[in-house]
Amino acid sequence: MDGSPIGAHAPVDISAETLDRLVARFADRAADYDRSGDIALDNLADLRAAGLLTLTVPPVFGGQGIGLRRIVEIVNRIAQGDPSTALILAMQYLQSGAIARSPVWSDAVKAEVFSSIVRDGALINALRVEPELGTPARGGLPATSVRRDGAIWRLNGRKIFSTGSTALHWGVVWSRTDEDTPRVGQVLLPLGLPGIRIEKSWHQMGMRATGSHTIVFEDVAIPERYLVNLIRPDGRQEEAVALANWHAIAVGALYDGIARAARNWLVGFLHARVPSNLGAALSTLPRFHVLLGEIDALLLANTALIDHALRREEAGEHANADAGLVKQIVTENAITAVGKAVAAIGNPGLSQDNPLERHYRDVHCGRIHTPQGDSALAFAGKAALAG
Repeated sequence: MDGSPIGAHAPVDISAETLDRLVARFADRAADYDRSGDIALDNLADLRAAGLLTLTVPPVFGGQGIGLRRIVEIVNRIAQGDPSTALILAMQYLQSGAIARSPVWSDAVKAEVFSSIVRDGALINALRVEPELGTPARGGLPATSVRRDGAIWRLNGRKIFSTGSTALHWGVVWSRTDEDTPRVGQVLLPLGLPGIRIEKSWHQMGMRATGSHTIVFEDVAIPERYLVNLIRPDGRQEEAVALANWHAIAVGALYDGIARAARNWLVGFLHARVPSNLGAALSTLPRFHVLLGEIDALLLANTALIDHALRREEAGEHANADAGLVKQIVTENAITAVGKAVAAIGNPGLSQDNPLERHYRDVHCGRIHTPQGDSALAFAGKAALAG
């Protein structure tokens, strides 16, 4: 790749009709991938063929340069078909979008990444969590480190919960240097380099098809240009704050999408289920009218909260606690909504013959995504007391 702009490309069709077709296709495949625990490579191929992997790439490099509002809309819809695929897509958007906005990454490295996304459909994600440290959102220095070895640098360490692992081309690895005064931050890594291996360690209750395995780095040789964004540990980067907010809002929207899929399945079930002792569909019973009203009230609140967070981001108000609170409330509303559906219909809600059981497992994974509930609430409380 020569690092030059790619030039104009035809606009990608991201109409509601296109998304509806993809959602239906992904929903048909979701149960099989949930059972196997494999990444849905055919879903990713469909996204690649439709041009959806390139949408946050700047137009000069052949993308659409979409912003957070459009990201949220797409991730929410795709999550209604297969949330594991939606999470991989969300990370693609968040990371490539952050690179596009970064004043620190060099133009040449940006062009290299964007070229691979547009030409090859390359996937990218941040690799941050470690076995000993846990999530870096709670502070601390990573054990993963880079050291100079002549004209190159060598990376050693391991990252767990690496969403998309075996499907990724690029990893943005949170690392530290081994210098006397270490620098901490982002190291870009092509994941096909010698010294990189993947341990299949993702055996979770829900979101099983994200392929969030462990990636191990053993003396991986990388050029200095891939040390893209390293600073002193006590430094603060505004772009990191903005990315954290985008992440919180997009992840909240994903789990809201799971709840909407559960709600829509429940509506179909209530219309179709006609108990012999009733002689009419369950949808005729007042108790289920109340139930759907309760679920729709929760989802309506989610819509309003996500829109509120988007408006604050669009106004440039990045340094606020709202994004984390919105993720917390939206996620809990989604969990409550799906739980109400399961409780109301009994055994069919917990049968693997029905997607509601899978939605119930998947939606609970929202609690483990950054920012976790206690962190979001504590940050908001500190902000309130400091005001």
